[in-house]
Amino acid sequence: MKILINTAHGIHGSEESNIRITEELMDGFDRFKDRITRLEVFLHDENALKGGIADKSCIIEARLGGRRPIAVDERAATIASAIHGATRKMVQWIERILGRESLHH
Repeated sequence: MKILINTAHGIHGSEESNIRITEELMDGFDRFKDRITRLEVFLHDENALKGGIADKSCIIEARLGGRRPIAVDERAATIASAIHGATRKMVQWIERILGRESLHH
């Protein structure tokens, strides 16, 4: 499973923060690691230094072998919360997709 992290407006993507994010994603998606070929994460801060409620955004796009990519979006007050929420949403989507797939086989 390859993980790509993209940061945009107002988000500083240091090597240390990328390592923490990668570790969190590896933990969250560990049981699907054989099915996911790539995770791409997009982090964005709508208001940059101004702050605001739910102005941080995390989009996670997952590519499961032989399928179209799927994506989820989570907005929160902090990047960590946005990542956690998007991870939770993506895990639910993958569980649904793989559950439906097992019903058809």
